Amino acid sequence: MARGDRAAFEELYRRTSPWMAVRLRRRCSDEQIVAEVMQETYLAVWRAAGAFAGSAVGGTAVGWLWMIAARRLVDAFRRRAHHAEPPAAAAARTVVPAAEEEVLAADVGGDADALRRLAPELGEVLQATVLDGLSVRETAVLLGLPEGTVKTRARRARIAMRKALA
Repeated sequence: MARGDRAAFEELYRRTSPWMAVRLRRRCSDEQIVAEVMQETYLAVWRAAGAFAGSAVGGTAVGWLWMIAARRLVDAFRRRAHHAEPPAAAAARTVVPAAEEEVLAADVGGDADALRRLAPELGEVLQATVLDGLSVRETAVLLGLPEGTVKTRARRARIAMRKALA
């Protein structure tokens, strides 16, 4: 295959594609993504066949193939999350306080301003995750932030609220 032998590539595909499809389907139920990952994987294998070090580094062709497929699947999940539309409920915000906000303000006792004193970037994450009930991924898509940033800001918001209410 490294020398451009199509018959060798076809044999590799014939032997490994059923197994590959099953492994990918165990990790992703979307057939379109599975088909896309399969195509990208075998294209990458064809292009990089000469780079496979093989048994010289203790690897196998099947292991190398799966490593490429797993990385392509992660990339597909990232693309999907990046291009996802914000949930409709989160996109339609009103200026009238939600019932949850009123209840939360009542629960924090005499210091209802604690929510308003949060830094805006912390407040919007707290609003999305706690009051709107969005997941970290949904919040990340809605606010256009990486998921790790959403998690960090949510933690910082909770710490700030704890201090303000202590």
